[in-house]
Amino acid sequence: MADPYSILGVSKGADEKAIKVAYRKLAKELHPDKNKDNPKASERFSEITQAYDLLSDSKKRGQYDRGEIDENGQPRFAGNPFGGGGGYSQGGAAGGNFDFGSGGIDLGDIFDGLFGGGGGARPGAGPGPRPQQAPPPKGANIAYEHLVSFTDAATLAPQRIMLGDGKTVEFKLPAGIVAGQQIRIPGRGQPGPGGNGDAMVTLKLGKHPHLVRDGDNIRIDLPISLKEAVAGGKVKVPTVDGAVMLTVPPRTNSGAVLRIKGRGFTAKTGPRGDQLVTLMIHLPTDPAELARINDVLSDSSVRENMRV
Repeated sequence: MADPYSILGVSKGADEKAIKVAYRKLAKELHPDKNKDNPKASERFSEITQAYDLLSDSKKRGQYDRGEIDENGQPRFAGNPFGGGGGYSQGGAAGGNFDFGSGGIDLGDIFDGLFGGGGGARPGAGPGPRPQQAPPPKGANIAYEHLVSFTDAATLAPQRIMLGDGKTVEFKLPAGIVAGQQIRIPGRGQPGPGGNGDAMVTLKLGKHPHLVRDGDNIRIDLPISLKEAVAGGKVKVPTVDGAVMLTVPPRTNSGAVLRIKGRGFTAKTGPRGDQLVTLMIHLPTDPAELARINDVLSDSSVRENMRV
């Protein structure tokens, strides 16, 4: 992955708000749901998500800025303490100084700094600077994909996934879940000298045969009979939490929207959204059924409710 600042298009001095604004703008443009025919957009979405994951974590961002970890959050290897380039010339006397290039670096000072000093140190010469040693690197992360059903995504039901080692682990879904979002399962990646890497799970969201997501709300078009529209009554409505009975007021027009509170998706910061039910008057196509409409209209309760 390239430099996370470049990926999000922000400067290294950008504050947390600027980074968040840049990520939201790019995520809106590159979201897989809006770019189903563009696989490169999905790759870019993963890149900006990984970049935001690093820069939005103040600890990781500080480590990256100091060069302690790379763009993938992995520790960087320590460099050669002797530097590179340049030959050396040896003095004629035993114990003489070795000159690396034109820097005039004394090997005695270098080894004193590395090993804490010892015999043969020059009088008055203090220990040299100790080079910072990077911790041993962790193993590589392993990428997975996991399909979350529409109902599970709305209710944030616990998920289970089988990893490459054949073991199954459980994880929680985040509030405000969106397709393409990544979940990190620590320590379930490849082994390494510094410990295991992580499992990175990219979430995919399934569809529902009747329900449609609208932000944090859920919508459904519900057919009702002419009698139910005119006289009112109770109708059964499917929701992600199970079917509920909804009261249709008398003299309801086709297209009217009724609200069932708290049956939508959980917001990223806040309560669950609602389910919005659009009532659609359904007339039968069978001539015999159409003929029975006269019987419906002749019903006394229907005639009473048709009066304004």
